Amino acid sequence: MRVVAEILVGLVAALHVYILIMEMFLWTTPRVRAAFGSTAEFAEQTKVLAANQGLYNGFLAAGLIWGLIASDPVGWAAMIFFTACVVVAGCYGAATASRRILAVQALPGAVALVAVLLAGSQAS
Repeated sequence: MRVVAEILVGLVAALHVYILIMEMFLWTTPRVRAAFGSTAEFAEQTKVLAANQGLYNGFLAAGLIWGLIASDPVGWAAMIFFTACVVVAGCYGAATASRRILAVQALPGAVALVAVLLAGSQAS
């Protein structure tokens, strides 16, 4: 179960690196504008805000990666903390920005969190 949990955490980390890239560097491109449903004018006006959001997604990815490479018990605790942060961020984003964020961010984070908790309970 530990391997499954680590794979899921790695996938969530990769997702957040991808979101970082979209929000920090590709925000005004046609493909990213289409993904977020924004116009060229809106994307241009909000690119600094989007970059800030991207940075936060990068922090989530960094924490998840830290959890994967750190020795236990620190690594295990970091994976729990940062997957929980992903779930909270996804729920907040779904409530305030787009319900789609629930499926794209919160659900994968929740699945990874449950896997980490199950792996931890099997190790004890």
